[in-house]
Amino acid sequence: MSEQITPQDRAHLVRALDLAARGLYTTDPNPRVGCVIANADRVLGEGWHARAGEGHAEVLALRAAGSQARGATAYVSLEPCSHTGRTPPCADALIAAGVARVWCCTRDPNPKVAGGGIERLERAGISVEVGTFAAEARRLNPGYFSRHERGRPYVRLKLAMSLDGRTAPADGGRTWISGEASRADVQTWRARSSAVLTGAGTVRKDDPQLNVRLNYGPWVRQPLRVVLDTMLTTPRGAKIYNDDEALVFAAAEAALGPFKDIKVERVPRAPGGLDLDAIMQNLTARETNELLIECGATLAGAFVAKRLVDELVLYVAPGLLGEDAAPLMRIRPGGRTLPPFEFCDVLQFADDMRLILKLKNQ
Repeated sequence: MSEQITPQDRAHLVRALDLAARGLYTTDPNPRVGCVIANADRVLGEGWHARAGEGHAEVLALRAAGSQARGATAYVSLEPCSHTGRTPPCADALIAAGVARVWCCTRDPNPKVAGGGIERLERAGISVEVGTFAAEARRLNPGYFSRHERGRPYVRLKLAMSLDGRTAPADGGRTWISGEASRADVQTWRARSSAVLTGAGTVRKDDPQLNVRLNYGPWVRQPLRVVLDTMLTTPRGAKIYNDDEALVFAAAEAALGPFKDIKVERVPRAPGGLDLDAIMQNLTARETNELLIECGATLAGAFVAKRLVDELVLYVAPGLLGEDAAPLMRIRPGGRTLPPFEFCDVLQFADDMRLILKLKNQ
């Protein structure tokens, strides 16, 4: 940081982050980005990226500022892009507008940018400052950073359990563990996710839709519904296949049968099911940023044992189901130390508690 940041600069950057958050449910697979164009304490224009293929935050803010942008400062939550994708480079737009300074919270991890936007701005004589509120900018886009830095989506595992850590009655019947307020909260996790994944057992037992039923604006975006079905034994009439938009992962030898009109990807087998690493690679290639897993105890345990879960979202209901009921997870560590998690957030929804835990030291 070569230039001393002022309280005014900080306020504009906080506003840029607030604007970026407006795209929480809609920008996928692009990052959530906000921008403020200002001259001292006077805001000249604001913008936020709403949907892939539409205007980026910087372009919208420049459009609002008009000719007043010349000599002003741009505050952006993420490094301005320097490549031509569905839209032209934002770095070029800032240069053409004649801004004097750019503050951005963090560099863009996308290898097509990765400092290129900053370099282009500096070559044009624009002062660039990077790093303030970097952690906050990353928290807005955990999947985008994970996909580009680690080569896999950011994975959340959502589970609902009783006070004694059980997830389904001993008789195998269907019942809601958590209450209505908790189930409404789950909708927000689905809405921000690129994909929602479940296993064949959950499809057979619960027949879920795993879709978004929120009214959060004119751009309701449905996540990709993903089913792990090794031998393609789930009922073709299951609700998750109603719109023919589901993606099914299966073993090479599984016969298509009634699934000929469904997207089926073949992946190698692994002990107890399918190769989860191969599935992660496939989803990464599909630009999956945030993956939400809603599944049964066995598949949940498999993802945790493979250290593929970054965040646990647990809804704890005040009831008891007894020792014969289904457990929270069935974990076979395979000789590996199980990953440690740490509590990050506790929130009450009516009678339930929501616990958020993240992988420790991540």
